[in-house]
Amino acid sequence: MDGKHMQIGEVATRTELSLRTIRHYEETGLVIPSARSQGGFRLYTESDVQRLMVIRRMKPLGFTLEQMRDLLDATDRLDRAETADGAERETLLERVRTYERDTSRKIEELRVQLSRAEDFAATLRTRLDAAHSKQGASA
Repeated sequence: MDGKHMQIGEVATRTELSLRTIRHYEETGLVIPSARSQGGFRLYTESDVQRLMVIRRMKPLGFTLEQMRDLLDATDRLDRAETADGAERETLLERVRTYERDTSRKIEELRVQLSRAEDFAATLRTRLDAAHSKQGASA
């Protein structure tokens, strides 16, 4: 990390999250600005942006705020060098693995939904084409 700080507007642009959503995640303790300017403005780092991107990716998959908090806690603790205890590390890795499995399952569910939606759209196109053909034949 280069130590560069960004104001909330730049973070919102980069993450495609609204200012209100970023503030909500701060209120819930998911992402805390790394610093404040002399004027009291929230200042974020690249690490903060990456945390917000994790949240942004988890949200549409139906993960709760508590699950987001749990995953971020596990990855934060894994990233810290002092997490050297083998048993604790394995427990943290298993927590992350659980989220990876849940995500893979949700992706498969979304693929099924997308396939059904595409089939439905094709059915509608076929009906529209048939109706258009009948209209053309009667004209």
